[in-house]
Amino acid sequence: MEREWLFSLIPLAIGTAFLGLGVHGLRRASALRRIGVAAEARIVRHDVRRNDEGATFYHPVAAWTARDGRPCEYSSRFGRGAIGNGFGVGACVVVQYDPEAPHRFAIEGWDMRTVDLLFTVLGSIFTAGTVTVVLVRLLTL
Repeated sequence: MEREWLFSLIPLAIGTAFLGLGVHGLRRASALRRIGVAAEARIVRHDVRRNDEGATFYHPVAAWTARDGRPCEYSSRFGRGAIGNGFGVGACVVVQYDPEAPHRFAIEGWDMRTVDLLFTVLGSIFTAGTVTVVLVRLLTL
């Protein structure tokens, strides 16, 4: 077998990374649904982040009081290019958080499962496709 097959490791690595990120996000969302506690929160500000191409993403920062009395204030892991209705500074939102680790939370209506599901599907396709191609190539030599 020649060295060209090593190039197939690139989509395999990308697929595995996507699959890992997607499954991690879906498991995190599932755990929040199972053990999470709902709390009323307020958007106190937006963390503004820019990517390498100059695009701006807004990550809302939600503040709430945990049921044990601790004040919590965390930025959402998801950013969007625009601030939607109902997520401006001062807006009341509902968060679902892990009582053991409040930094693991989701803002209802903002944090979406769709991104994690997309990563999982794309990762599965890349991984399965690359493994299939490598196996066929190995068996036909």
